[in-house]
Amino acid sequence: MRTALRMTVLMLMVFALGLVGISAQEVTPEATESMSDMEMEMDTGYSVDDLAPLAMAYYDGETVYFIHPEASDPDVADVLTEMMGPEVIAVPSLAEIPEELLGNVYVFTNGIEAMGPLGFQPDVFDSVPGDEDYTPLRAVNLVTWQDDAEPRELKSVEEIEAAEAAGDIVIERPGVVVNMPILVWPGGER
Repeated sequence: MRTALRMTVLMLMVFALGLVGISAQEVTPEATESMSDMEMEMDTGYSVDDLAPLAMAYYDGETVYFIHPEASDPDVADVLTEMMGPEVIAVPSLAEIPEELLGNVYVFTNGIEAMGPLGFQPDVFDSVPGDEDYTPLRAVNLVTWQDDAEPRELKSVEEIEAAEAAGDIVIERPGVVVNMPILVWPGGER
């Protein structure tokens, strides 16, 4: 089905460009594959940083890059806007999405100072594209180090769960949802 669609699109492109010298017999699946591998650039006058700059986080001990264009809470949208530059839009209805349809993001409220949204370590995600349960819609989980614990960088959900079980951190879920599509992850990118 995809090959037929590609061939149809390619034939329409050929017709639209007036390249009459190419016949339908010359448009092979191999030709459509090589055409689909070509990158088409469009000069829109915008850069990625103008629209939605990439933020860094962790997943399973590895680095991922994502954007966060919308948040359910206006105050969170303001914090993210101030942190990243372009406006993060407040979409209150995101908070109404059922729990089972949400992924998780762990945001640190204290500990090691770094580039996270609250000034501490980067966020940690529980899934990436390709995972069966991946979704860009994330329930915010606030991670707070206990006063008697030694803060350290946690880079996976497993490390967070172990720190919680040891009594080093407390996790609070304030009911905030943020749209956080991951664009670069271990073994893939969009």
